[in-house]
Formats: sequence, C-alpha cells, structure tokens
Amino acid sequence: MAILTGLSANEMYCLKQKGYDAGNLVIGNSVFALGFVGSIGSGLNTLLGGEVTAVTKVIHDGRQESYDRMMEEVKSHGGVGITGISSDLVFHGTNVEFLSIGSTIHKSDGSSIDSATSSIFSASADGQALYCQLDCGFEPIKFVFGNVAYSIGVGGGILGSLRSLGRGEVKEYSDIFHRTRHLALERIVDEARAAGANAVLGIQTSVSPISAIQEMLMIGTASKHSLLPAECMQTPISSDLTNLEMWNVISMGYRPVKLMLGVSVFSLGIVGGISASIKGLVRGEINELTTLIYEARENALQKVAQQAAECGADDVIGIKTYVSDLGGGILELMAIGTAVKKSDDIKPTSPTLLTQAVIKDQQTFFKSVDTSMGISLNQPTRSLQNGFWFTIIIIFYVVLNIILRGMNLSH
Repeated sequence: MAILTGLSANEMYCLKQKGYDAGNLVIGNSVFALGFVGSIGSGLNTLLGGEVTAVTKVIHDGRQESYDRMMEEVKSHGGVGITGISSDLVFHGTNVEFLSIGSTIHKSDGSSIDSATSSIFSASADGQALYCQLDCGFEPIKFVFGNVAYSIGVGGGILGSLRSLGRGEVKEYSDIFHRTRHLALERIVDEARAAGANAVLGIQTSVSPISAIQEMLMIGTASKHSLLPAECMQTPISSDLTNLEMWNVISMGYRPVKLMLGVSVFSLGIVGGISASIKGLVRGEINELTTLIYEARENALQKVAQQAAECGADDVIGIKTYVSDLGGGILELMAIGTAVKKSDDIKPTSPTLLTQAVIKDQQTFFKSVDTSMGISLNQPTRSLQNGFWFTIIIIFYVVLNIILRGMNLSH
C-alpha cells in the first residue's frame, strides 16, 4: 500500500541523508469530559492560587495516553522512530481531546531495530530539525514534555489587587508565574533524565486556557551526546533554540547549557490607570505605559542575567520577550532564551548545512474568513469590542469631569 506521511519533500530529503525513509502518519488520541477536568480544579488549590495538581495530573495522563497509543501504531508499522510529534488539545463542545500526531520513519536499508537491545525513538523535531540534531551528534531518544496547570487564585487575586492599587511589581503574581513556568521546565528535564538522556533539545513552550485554569506546556526531544560532560547525565542541558540555530551555535564553538526564564508582573496602579485611559483618548505617547513595560522588561531580563551567572554561561542567546495583559492594568512580561558556553568538544559532522534543511515549507491550504455574520472582510470583529470599550472610556471621562467640576464649585 502507498505510504501516507506527514513529512514534506524537504524533510524526506534531509532524513534520507541520515539513512532514513518516510513512513506512515500515525495518530493517538484520548477524550476527556471537560466538566470533569474543571470540577477537580475547583478545590482549595484553585482558591489559594498556584499549581492545581489534580488538573496537572489529568492533563498529563491524557497527553501520555494519546502518546502511548501513537507509539503502538508506530510499532505496528515496523518503524524505527517517529518524528515531528505534536501534543495538542482539541475542544469538542464539553469534551477535550488529547491528540498526538507524528510521522513514522524507517531505515533506508530496510533493517529493523532489535527489540532486545534498543527501542523506537521519538522526537518533537521535524525531519529538517532532526537532520540538524543528528549532524551535531545528538541521538534522539524520546519525545518528552513538562506541564503545569495553575490558577492565580482568590488569595493571590486579593493580595495582588491590593498591591495593584500602587504602581510597580506585583510580587504575589510574579511569584506564582515564576513558580509555574519553572515547574514545567523542571518536569521536562526530569523526563529526559529518566529516559537516559543528557540533553533535551528544541523545547517549545505554550500556554493554553482549560476551563478556568491555564496550562503551561513544554515539549522537546530527550537526546544523548557521547561527548557531553558526565554531570549532564544528572543535570541534562536544556535548550529552546531550534535545531537549526543549535547547529550554527555548535559550529561557532559553543554549546547549549540551560533554558533561561525570567518573569515579571507589574501594575500600572489605579492613578496611572486612570491617567493612561484619559491620555488614550488623544493621539500621542502614553508615558505611564511606556515606562511600565520598559521597567517590567528590564526586571525580567535582570532575572535571566542572574540565572546565567549561576550556571556559568558565557552568553544567553535567542532571547524573546512576551507581554500578556492579565487585566485590571496588570501586565506579565516573560523573557526566555538559552544560555550557552564555549566548547570545542562538539562539532557538526558536515561543514555546511544542506539547502533542504534551511528551506521553509510553504502553506498550500488557507482557511478563508467566515463572513456568515455579515461582517465586512476589512472590518474585524475586534473593532466591535474596541468600540464598546471606547464608549465606556468616554462615559467614564465625562463622569469624572462632572465630579471634578462639582468639587471645584463646592470650594
């Protein structure tokens, strides 16, 4: 029968250079009732804020179940490995489906693995990324993930709300977000260590809402390099560099050390919030927001610098910063990057990368905009929401002026 693969032609070409052929697309899934997931997260942990351990476990088990079923399919197809694994949540009304998808690969010479001495490897890296990883001498072992379901909670919300009346960092929120983001990192590294790996590569991070709770997920590929220091077996290196970036870093005489995370939650404060709302009605810079976001970013970067110094890194590269609006004039800013250290022990096998490993696959399917609600294509729904809030701000501004005039007249 014909092979039905999720690999692109570029991925197939790259893997062919490393002795692999494309196999069938494989899928594993598990469906849970969303009401059940939400109900177990409504207890004391949710009220206090921080990790909701019961929900973390349910989501972890759901993801693991779908992964295990996918791996059974790989085994039935006689594959030696699977690449490009994703671990997604798909919502079907009141149910949530845990979905794992990847593409089986086979040895080009037709040989199969010896089940007595080796096992099927699995990787989050796609075919091109896996080529870069193999060329750097990292052997893939297992797809690994670390997750944490968390809530800000009523306790954190009350304390944070009191602190947010004044301008500056809201430490209660910063602590919660700092703990949860690092828990996900610790868990993916723990899984890599348990799999016998000394590195976890190509880490991708996502945050998703599930009922009234947020889940932070990190996925990556647990791998092993024979030339890494012995201590890496106890503390595997972690990197969110793409494998293409890692190939370039290693070719320049560096190697990844650890993924760095800096989290800072700041509040504009009640006075600053009112001032920024009023200034937002006219054109020009809103100084309060400019300085707030700048200070939050600097605070997050300072935390990254401190972590880099603790692990003896020479540089932190690929830093990206993300701003999230938590509502009520409170912003979270997260900085994430990979600490690297000079090392001449590891070198890529190839002097230059294949062109096919660099080419980005182009999308050939596009979903058109739904106009069934009668909304113009050049008039996004968001503008309706913006119009609503603009009206609210205008009303607030008018009422504020009336109050201020009344106070002046009374004097």
